[in-house]
Amino acid sequence: MTKSCAEATIELLSKYGVTTIFGIPGVHTLDFCRALTDKADDPGKIRHVQARNEQGAGFMAEGWARATGDVGVALVISGPGVTNASTALGQCYADSLPLLLISAEPKSESLGKGQGVLHEITEQKKVTEPLTAFSETVKTPDDVPILFEQAFTIFRSKRPRPVHISIPIDIQAQPVNTNWEPFQVPPCPRASEDDLQKAISLINESKKIVCILGGGSCNAGEEVSKLVDNLGAVVITTVAGKGVINDSNPLVISGGTVRAEAREYLSKADLILAIGTEMAETDNYVGKYSINGKIVRVDIDDKKINDNYKATVGLVGDAKEIVNKLNATLNNSVSLEHLESVKNEVIEIKRQIEENLTISEKRHKKLLTILRKIAPSETIFSTDACQLSYTGIFDFNVPEARKWLHPVGFCALGNALPNAIGAKMALPTSPVAVLVGDGGFMFSMPELLTAKEQNLSLPIIIWENGGYKQIQDDMGVKKIDRVGVEGLNPDFVKLAEACHCTSVYADNEELFVESFKKALLNNGPTIIVVKENYDWLD
Repeated sequence: MTKSCAEATIELLSKYGVTTIFGIPGVHTLDFCRALTDKADDPGKIRHVQARNEQGAGFMAEGWARATGDVGVALVISGPGVTNASTALGQCYADSLPLLLISAEPKSESLGKGQGVLHEITEQKKVTEPLTAFSETVKTPDDVPILFEQAFTIFRSKRPRPVHISIPIDIQAQPVNTNWEPFQVPPCPRASEDDLQKAISLINESKKIVCILGGGSCNAGEEVSKLVDNLGAVVITTVAGKGVINDSNPLVISGGTVRAEAREYLSKADLILAIGTEMAETDNYVGKYSINGKIVRVDIDDKKINDNYKATVGLVGDAKEIVNKLNATLNNSVSLEHLESVKNEVIEIKRQIEENLTISEKRHKKLLTILRKIAPSETIFSTDACQLSYTGIFDFNVPEARKWLHPVGFCALGNALPNAIGAKMALPTSPVAVLVGDGGFMFSMPELLTAKEQNLSLPIIIWENGGYKQIQDDMGVKKIDRVGVEGLNPDFVKLAEACHCTSVYADNEELFVESFKKALLNNGPTIIVVKENYDWLD
């Protein structure tokens, strides 16, 4: 049966396992819409979720990827659709997330000529090249399955990065007479036996081992937990590595890379086992770690083995497979005396962190402690770059990976709500909650309507502290008069009502608890505003 290239593209996405696409239809993407549906259960079609801005669509696809580890997809028009969605591309590139952006492009005959056609960027792929693993324009329909093979190989067997594929409107309409089939994704790279033996020798001769866990270890929780228990190694996670091992494990300092107390302990280790982490400055807020020991790095990306810190031994491959091999070969365990000593060291580090909390961080902790008690353990928390979530990085426990979604490298504002929408669409039976600052919420506030249209039970906790509080504080430290950081906020309750949603100013603990519990069951999102100066946070 003959179909258009656009229809065949959507059909091929379905064969790769894609069920949902986020976007806003436009005059240049109409041919794709023939194969899409607004309905949740329309057989043979991929569901399309309407965003209110292409940036929101990109963030929703990002949220899908953060929550599942698999590809999120956004479909946008050329020109402004691409530039609006590019922030999500940058964030997914920085945080190694698999996002596929499919966009239109003007007619092939006009490309690069600057003739002033609708939605024109003379060289559109160059806009997104620095933000993606690759960005390509389709020249003929036959390019589509080839480019998809390259994209899904990156998503599922290499270091995941976003990909942008543009399809000009004349190519979208061209007929396709064959059924495109997905290519088999090749296996991940595998570490050599020689390098594995070198790593094992280093581990066996080391006395004080610290394991740093990053986002690349998210699928290896069980294996890593066994390894550190047997080694008696302290675990310090990055933001992306939160929950790889249950944060309640007595060997774990969750999100500890952001705390000086944990980094000081790291400097005393004679061996650092870094699994799935760039060890980048955005993981610690200060730039370089002070490392005096040897380093074993486990990473799927061979370019990361020696970039920031030269590895004594580099193991290139999938973290789950590599750690499993280490466990099978090491097969030893430390004494109970050593294990108890290490656990006591972790207790002391956490005590120091508690002692050094600022006044604001103590208020954050009060809310986060209550939230942890009332939220189901399996709740996914989608967070923005705000002070409440900064504290949560190291002072909020999650039981497994991908339960704390937080932007790190690119650190854009406005992702929390649309990320949560994407996560909830991907995992509809999982509770999902939003933690966002008042400033960041306003970046993507219109996506509240998308959440309502989809009847998503989303508690949206807005931490209201009078604008961009972190920047206010930074200006204070540098003795700079405040400029542009104290904007006017709306009445959030009235705003929610205008968007057909429930809202409350939670000015006491009982109201906060009641509102959050109801929000998990509500047929639509609920805004819960918590002001930093509320007395109940003292």
